[in-house]
Order: sequence, then structure tokens, then C-alpha cells
Amino acid sequence: MRGDAASGLAVAAYLIPQVMAYASLAGVQPVAGLWAAAPAMVIYAFLGSSRLLSVGPESTTALMTAATVAPLAGGDPTRYARLVAALAIMTGAFAILAGLARLGVIAELLSQPILVGYLAGVAIIMIVGQLGKVTGVPVDGDDLYEELRSFAHGLPHAHGPTVALATVSLALLFLLAWRVPHLPGPLFVVALATTVVAAAGLDAHGLRVVGTIQAGLPGWHPPAPTDLARVTPAALGVLFVGFTDTMLTARAFAARHGHTVRPNRELLALGAANIGAGSAQGLPVSSSGSRTALAAAGGANTQVYSLIAVGAVVGTLAFLRPALAMFPLATLGALVIFAAIRLIDLKGFRRLASFRRSELLLALLATAGVLVFDISYGILIAIGVSLLDLLARVARPHDAVLGRVPGLDGMHDVDDYPNAHTVPGLFAYRYDSPLFFANAQNFRHRALAALRRSTDPVDWFVLNVEAIVEVDITALDALEDLRAELTRRGITFGLAHVKQDLLDDLDAYGLTTAIGPEMIFPTMRAAVTAHEARRTDPAHPPRLAPGAKQGKDQLGLT
Repeated sequence: MRGDAASGLAVAAYLIPQVMAYASLAGVQPVAGLWAAAPAMVIYAFLGSSRLLSVGPESTTALMTAATVAPLAGGDPTRYARLVAALAIMTGAFAILAGLARLGVIAELLSQPILVGYLAGVAIIMIVGQLGKVTGVPVDGDDLYEELRSFAHGLPHAHGPTVALATVSLALLFLLAWRVPHLPGPLFVVALATTVVAAAGLDAHGLRVVGTIQAGLPGWHPPAPTDLARVTPAALGVLFVGFTDTMLTARAFAARHGHTVRPNRELLALGAANIGAGSAQGLPVSSSGSRTALAAAGGANTQVYSLIAVGAVVGTLAFLRPALAMFPLATLGALVIFAAIRLIDLKGFRRLASFRRSELLLALLATAGVLVFDISYGILIAIGVSLLDLLARVARPHDAVLGRVPGLDGMHDVDDYPNAHTVPGLFAYRYDSPLFFANAQNFRHRALAALRRSTDPVDWFVLNVEAIVEVDITALDALEDLRAELTRRGITFGLAHVKQDLLDDLDAYGLTTAIGPEMIFPTMRAAVTAHEARRTDPAHPPRLAPGAKQGKDQLGLT
């Protein structure tokens, strides 16, 4: 309890200014961030599978909220707030449906390069979106480039005190994060800036502040069906990004602290948390890596720390509303920029570049997709690029001609070992991928091309299928074409390392009969032994072990 209590207070100190800044980023009143965080944290504490994850408003979902709602609200603040709440409720509803349908696998659709690039693009959009707050320049525009153009035109009229306060706030945030990372730097900076603004009366000299905060609980306004319908497409995008971020953060901390995260339960918990946030007239919620790290560093053991943090948030709303009203928007904008800069993973980009340039290219493409199009389309582009990259790798995999290596058991790629030698008369070939429509013809052409490069006479062609764990009918057609072509050339075709699922597919297609059960081997060693026995006694085909049955029993699979 001591660890949970200390962590809860530390998280609350960090959370209060942070979620107010993210609410401002989403385009709603800063206090809406607190309205969203409180019910979401309580709900997740009881339903979530992570002992440490901190939920609430987060930068990416806040930015997506603004991009979605702004074109629909028509400049009406009341309608804007109701659409934001409707978006949170629809996001939660879709999450619950996905959890009941056991669709937790969607968390795996974004590869690491795509995530690195996507977050960098989101960070740039976040920074541009705060330029007006940190300079006092009115910024208009429906997209990134219009906002930049508007900012450039208004830059000569920047408000000096606003720029100075934002600059000092940003510098302090980075200094505190560097020198005293466990201190709730955002709270300290916002409290200091608020004190300065209130003491010097800077709000009377053009420096914008949060303003009056509504007393009591937010009113309940059931979302209109038309509003729910309008935000439905965007809710799917918010859910995907929010859930992916949640799973990445939850798994990272679960691995360090020895507990298990359940994707489908996380979907249900995230869904209920979003419905709670929307019902409180808040914005969509996700997870926070920074607040989760703060909780872990403070010694949190259970979600009790979240309940303690909620108590601190409610107390702040009850007793410190005048102080919250004096929060300067310049400092809140600096806080968003601070978070955005930390989203740009320069180390991750360097790591990708040193590993493989194509991985770096994927990350840059994801960044460009977010910047050129809006956030929702950027998500689709990121997923599409991830899947295309996967398809390209599987469609053109590594292959190998296998041979014996002195001193090593088994058979190995002859290209990897200069002293390897093939078995006389036996051409052993391995294709390192599942077979399906996208690589079926590539497999057949490369197998025949490898055979053509062989300078030794070949009477057996044995395909090592240990990597071929999945096939479709197009792949089996290609496999049959290869077998038929080799048979016409007088070469006996066989398979080795056949797994049960693959054997079932071969039986259903009729390939087991076409190949002959005696030419389907459990291992490459069994194939080599049978081939050498055949060469010793050419008049007799390979024989089964005494008492064995043809088919699956011969392979040792039943």
C-alpha cells in the first residue's frame, strides 16, 4: 500500500496538467481531460489485466479527436464537446465488441518501423497544432499545411510574453526531465507558471489562461444517434491506435514486472473506460507510457495506485478550481510540445537504419503518410505498408540447396558452408516460407532454377517442407506442377519434414497418392537413408518399416 499510495500521488501530480493539455489539444475545455481521466482510471482499475498501466487522455488519440471532430462541429463549441463525447462512447462500444469477438490480434498489425514512423508524424502534427498557443498568433486551417501557412503569415505579430513564457516552460520541462526524472516536472512547471501569471496579473496583458472551470460534475447529455453515426468511422481508427498503444505499453511493463496481459480483456477494459469517459463529457482515452513508468518507478504494485490518483484528481477539482483557471495556455502548449518531441524516437530511426535500410524506409513512409494525409488515413496507410512489407518478405523468401557438412549433424544450406557437399544423386531443396497464392509460382520457378544449376546427375528431388506450415490450393497446384515436371524428366519427387496439418492438406488435394506414401519422409535423414538404399539396390523402391502402414503411420504422425 505504501508503494501504491506514493505512486498514486505522483501520478496525479503528473496527470493533472498533462491531461488538461491533451484536452486542449483535442479542442475541448482543459477540464474535460480530468473529467475523462477519473472514470476511465476507476473502470480500468477493476477490469484491466495490467497491474501498472495508467489510462486516460493521451496525445495521439487527442490529436485524432481534433482532426475528426473539427470538420463536423461547424465552429459550435457545444456541438464540438458533444461530438467528442460521442466519439469516446463509440470507440468504447467498438472496443467491447472487438473484445467479445476476441479480436485482440489487431494489436499485432503495426510493425516496429511503422510505429516509429507513425508516432513521429503524429508528433510533428502535435507541435504544429500548438504553435498558436505558444506564440499568441491566431492559427487557422483545416490541415497541417494551411496551419503552417497561417502561422507564417501571423508570426510578425507574435505576443512577446506568451513566447517568453512558453520558451521558459519548455526549457524547464526538458531540464527537469534530464536532471530529476522522477520529479513530476509538468506539475512543477505548470504550478510555477500559474503562480507567475497570477502574481503579475499577466492575464490582463494579453496572456491567455484556461479561464473559469465548471463547478460540480459534468452534466449528462445522451449522444444523439446522428452524432454517433457521424463519428463511427473515426472511432475505429481511434480504437486501433489507442489499443495498439495500450498493448505495447502494457506488455512492456508486464514483461519487466512478471505479470501477464490479456489482449481481449484489455479491449473490454478499454471499451468500458472510453464509455465512462464519454459519459462524463470527456474525450477518448488510451494508455500513457510516461505515467505508467512513473507508477512503476514509485513502487506501485496494483491498480490501487490509480484509485488514489483519482481521489487526488477529484480533490483538485473540488478545492483548487481557481488555481486551475489560471493555468496559462502557453505552458499547456509547451507541455504538449514537450510530449510530442519525446514521441520522436531518433534512437529508433538510427537503429532501423543500422539494421536494414528497407526498415528505415518503411518508417519514413509511415511518417509521410501521416503528414501528407490526415491521421485516420495515415493509420490505414501504416497498416497497408506493414502488410505489404510482410507480403513482400513472404512472397520472396530465402531458399536453399541442402548438403552434408563434415562434423555437423543434419543437412544445411550449401551456401553457408564452403565445405558442404550434396548427396550424390539426391537434390535436397528447402523453401523458407509458407506456400500460398503470392509465392506459389516463385517457389516453382526457383526450385527448377536451382535444379538447373546443379552440375551433378539427379535422380531424386526431395523438398524439405519444415518451413511450409500453411498452404492454399494455388500453392498445391504449383507443388503438383513441380512434381509433374520432375516426373517427366525422370526424377523421383519426395517430401521431408511433413507436419500433420500439411499432410492433411496433401491428402485432401490428392498429392499424397500422386507422390506416393513411400516418398514422404519424417526427416531429411530418413530421405537420405532411403535414397542410399535405393542406389544400393536400384531394383527395389524404398520400403516401409516392418509392420508399418502407408500414409500417416509411415511418417510417425499418428
